This record gives sequence, C-alpha cells and structure tokens, in this order.
Amino acid sequence: MNPSQSQNPSHSVTVQPSGRAFTANEGEALLAAAIRQGIGLPYGCKDGACGSCKCKKLEGTVTQGTHQLKALSLEEAANGFILTCCAVAHSDVVIESRQVTDESAYPIKRMPSRVSSMARASHDVMVIRLQLPAADVFKYHAGQYVEFLLRDGDRRAYSMGNAPHTQADTPGVELHIRHMPGGKFTEHVFGAMKEKEILRIEGPYGSFFLREDSAKPMVLLASGTGFAPIKALIEHLQYKNITRPAVLYWGGRRPADLYMNDWVQARLAEMPNLRYVPVISDALPEDGWTGRTGFVHQAVLQDLPDLSGYQVYACGAPIVVDSARADYSALAGLPPEEFYADAFTTEADKHRETA
Repeated sequence: MNPSQSQNPSHSVTVQPSGRAFTANEGEALLAAAIRQGIGLPYGCKDGACGSCKCKKLEGTVTQGTHQLKALSLEEAANGFILTCCAVAHSDVVIESRQVTDESAYPIKRMPSRVSSMARASHDVMVIRLQLPAADVFKYHAGQYVEFLLRDGDRRAYSMGNAPHTQADTPGVELHIRHMPGGKFTEHVFGAMKEKEILRIEGPYGSFFLREDSAKPMVLLASGTGFAPIKALIEHLQYKNITRPAVLYWGGRRPADLYMNDWVQARLAEMPNLRYVPVISDALPEDGWTGRTGFVHQAVLQDLPDLSGYQVYACGAPIVVDSARADYSALAGLPPEEFYADAFTTEADKHRETA
C-alpha cells in the first residue's frame, strides 16, 4: 500500500438486492459518495431531517452523524438502520436499499440562473422563473429539486414546479417559494429580489419522481407549496399521455393557500383520469368555504380506506408527510415501498430534536 492510500482509505459500499457497489472515501457520507458516482439511492433533505434515505445496514461499521430522532429513532438505530445522508463508513459496508435505476441519475450541474419573472400567487407564495443557460441542457425528473448556493455557503432547496419537457422552448425552471418570516433566503425573495438578478443553483437532486414502470392508480398528496413538484408530475403525466388514474389531494389552512386552484381546474378539463379533492383545515366564516375540511392526509383515508393497490406521492410539511407514511401503511395497507415522498424541511426543522 502506498502512503497516499494509507492516509486516505476508502471503503466499498454494496447495495442489496441490486448488488451495485460504489466507493466511499474516508469521512464521506454514504449518500454523497453514491451521488458522486451516479448510484441512485433514495433521499430527500440530505440533512438528517426527513428519513427518506433510511435503510438497513447488513454488514460493516458506520458512524451515524447528527440527525433528527423522527428521521431515525434510537430503536431503529439499535436495530441496524442508518441514514445514508449522514452515515460515514469505517469498513466495507453492505446496505439494503431500494435503488433508483441507473438511467434516472442525471448529472448534477452547478450553473448561473437569471430571475426572469416573479409573481405573487398568494399573500405568502411567490412563483419565480429562473432562466438557465441555453447552451447547458439541464436534465431532471419531474419532482426533483435544485439548491440555491448562497454567498455565505448556505444552501436552500426548492422543487421544480414545471416538467422537464417545458425546457424545449425556454430553458428555465419554475419555483414556488413560501415566505418564512426571518428566513435568510425568503426575506430576500419577498424583499430586495428583482427580475434579472443572477443566482447560482445546483441540481437536480432528490429521488422523488414518477415511477413509470407501474400501472397502479396514484394518490398525489400535497400540503402548501408541496404542490410544486406535484404540479410538475401532473404536467409530465399529461405530456406523456399516461392515463393511470390519479387523484390530487391538496391541503391548506385557508382557501388562498391553494394558490394554483384555477390551474388544477384547467387540467381536470383536459385529463379525464385526474380527480381533485381540495381540503382546508382552518377556514374562517368569511372564506365561504363549503368543501372538505380537516387534515389533508386524513381525507385520503376517509375516501380510500384500502390503499394496498396504490402508489402515493406525498409532498409538503414534514408532519403531513410523516403522518401519511405511518398511517397509510398501518391503517390502509399501503406497501411501504409504494410511498414516495419529499418532505419540505426548513432550516428550523433541521435543528429540532437531534441525536
């Protein structure tokens, strides 16, 4: 062994049941190593907050980095589960994980983008469009996200609200940004940001996208701006003429939170296999709301008590996604592997109870 090898040892990571393998450098998180080498593992936040990357360690030794207990409980850790986004190998490792196909791993690019338009969709949601370099084709799956690279090194993640085929005419992405009072990035978006501003982005990231090899009917579950990646999925379904039955459940506190309700209504007129159930949890008398009320994830259970033959695509607040994941499997028979999710974790979410 030469000196450089001894100073920078690496470890082999094998993914079962696929048998694919990759190499993790000393101190490198398993997920980062997989992304670097084009190996598609499931993940969401990359910060130990959402649990999307949780998998079973079958062999080897890892150190589990700081994470939220709701993403990986002490009991789960004791039973051999790890979060690949913050687990570092100290030996060769074998993990058991649902793997995204190789074809799905589009290259991650870092590029400048220009703010081409800004439009208030509601009192606290801004829809912005970023123009991308025309010469640099940006490939992604409907449902994935990009990260803004801020000047101080921080990052902020937002899902694309437009499907990839829309790149053909005008290279660019649509993002739905909710104002978080005091938020470093969103205060800028809702304050000083102007059209033509240049921002740096990196992506695509995430393993949330449509599994087109299935014919199962779909539940599309969104809360708040979790609608953005769901909108991209709906655009993709329409473009590809995918006729699997799909029902959208979109939840908000008040009707104005369903900030693209008219867009959904227009799609319903064009897509006979799409249904829509808007759900409001805290309507006021002046809203005049006469539709469904309560929590959006529970409305699904009320309408579809047997989800054993479905796929669920869920996006939005972590409490909605986490509750749906648990309840749909325990109460409605949804196979855990048919629940695809992207929980919108904020910076505050990432610093809650950790282990």
